[in-house]
Amino acid sequence: MNDQQIRQLLQNEIKDLIIPASQVAHVQLNHSLEHALLVLIKSGYSAIPVLDSEYKICGQISLTLILESILGIERIEYENLHEHQVAEVMNSKIPRMKESETFLRALELSINHPFVCMEDDAGRFVGILTRKSILALVYRYFRNKKTT
Repeated sequence: MNDQQIRQLLQNEIKDLIIPASQVAHVQLNHSLEHALLVLIKSGYSAIPVLDSEYKICGQISLTLILESILGIERIEYENLHEHQVAEVMNSKIPRMKESETFLRALELSINHPFVCMEDDAGRFVGILTRKSILALVYRYFRNKKTT
């Protein structure tokens, strides 16, 4: 594989790799931690996006953040889950991209994050780009290319 072929891969847009918002588990800012925990468990994911009422990305909530918020001195206080909202414990510093950005940018962000939230120009959630989909594309690309 030559340098031109590698540059071509890295400059490709990532639109085709996005899992659409309609297929992504998420919660809203005002949902209870109990609800968020149920969504996380049912979906099988360890973290999911948090959206506002206009479907704009606000952050992400994870099993770890929820459990840390109800960790007492001697036990986990599950009974407090319904008393707190997602907005109180979510992580608001998350990676995000636009559909028009390059594969290289997606690859860079996926190094430290299992998924990247994708947004339109107005900041509305359009889906996620997973590390798995990025690695699968890289694998297919290199598997199908003949080395020189």
